[in-house]
Amino acid sequence: MTLLWVSMISMLLLGFPFMVVILGSLLLYIGTAYPSFNFTVLVQQVINGMTPPALVCVPMFILGANIITSGEAAPRLINMVKSFVGHIPGGLPITTNASCTLFGAVSGSTQATVAAIGGTMRPMLLKAGYNSPFTLGLIINSSDIALLIPPSIGFIVYGVVTSTSIGKLFLAGIIPGILIFLMFSIYSYAYSKIKHVGVLPKASWKERKEAVRKGVLVLGFPLIIVGGIYAGIFSPTEAAAAAVAYALLLEGLVFRTLTWKKLVTAFLDTGIITGVVFILVGAGQAFSWFISFLRLPQEIMPVIIGADPTQLKVILIVVISYFVACMFVDPIVAIYVLSPIFQPYVTSLGIDPVFLGTLVTLQAAIGSATPPFGCDIFTAQLIFRRPYWEVIRHTPPFILMLILTTLLIIIFPELATFLPNSALIN
Repeated sequence: MTLLWVSMISMLLLGFPFMVVILGSLLLYIGTAYPSFNFTVLVQQVINGMTPPALVCVPMFILGANIITSGEAAPRLINMVKSFVGHIPGGLPITTNASCTLFGAVSGSTQATVAAIGGTMRPMLLKAGYNSPFTLGLIINSSDIALLIPPSIGFIVYGVVTSTSIGKLFLAGIIPGILIFLMFSIYSYAYSKIKHVGVLPKASWKERKEAVRKGVLVLGFPLIIVGGIYAGIFSPTEAAAAAVAYALLLEGLVFRTLTWKKLVTAFLDTGIITGVVFILVGAGQAFSWFISFLRLPQEIMPVIIGADPTQLKVILIVVISYFVACMFVDPIVAIYVLSPIFQPYVTSLGIDPVFLGTLVTLQAAIGSATPPFGCDIFTAQLIFRRPYWEVIRHTPPFILMLILTTLLIIIFPELATFLPNSALIN
């Protein structure tokens, strides 16, 4: 196994795409250690990982986000929120938090939220006097909320791997997502008050009314997705299709910003992103299968879990494992590799899979913005053209708040289970 880990770490440090890191390292190790191995089996595992019907909603949610990102929805959403809170201390960071939370109900992707909201808000934050590390830490961590607010690609993948209701997982992320938004907003208020930066002129009620008129239709996305699933009207896949239809209607007929060129670009970008996501999913499935083939879980887990595991002990081990793993690998791969390993213990102890899925997806969100290899860090580097150390310098306060949210969910599971248990979905 040493060759496998050395190969993976070396490829990561050399900057290879993670799909190459996983599949390339597997091929190298298997070819060396098992020269007579039938590689057709590995190909079948990759395909098996990409074919579950529930994954159909992923490209549709990505398409809806690409259509909205290419138009007026994000600026209108930001302007609407800013008109109400921009004049208070921390108004602009709070606007960033709120916009990321609401945009998460469109994209389900932290990277898309970094690009759409961060690209608009960062120049405004800098102009208002906030230093660059604060703006970067704020944007990449606020974007993590998108992984908890439905639709969430993280929840979709976890639901597929563990056969957990994706509709219930979507609902489970709402209260934790709002809790994180409130924590970040309180911190932003205190930071701005201490630093004496960021207060804008108060908008008049006429300006607020106009901002609401222009931006309120964007709120139709959470209404369609969350409301439709909660009321039992839509399945997640149907909600994804409805979100794409609403995006086309909004940008094409109402805002009139959608051109054929933008639409073609949105389809092409969706194909590229979907390809990357599905290859990662297939690679994760292949890696998970190979670990099972080597019987590593049966050898390692009894040592880690112990002879008499309790629910709390397993939950803590799961949380720590995902937190550490997502600091180094893509969250999709981490979910595919680790979930089957822990699933027997989770099932035998009667741990609520929706509750645990919320914790797992939250760790994926934290890992996305945590050094050394959090994917949102490199997304921010690429978009804002800033050095690595500047991007990560102000992340610790936000990461601590995310860890606090994790502890609160463990202590009060109802934060994750209340909405799913009260919904009409089966």
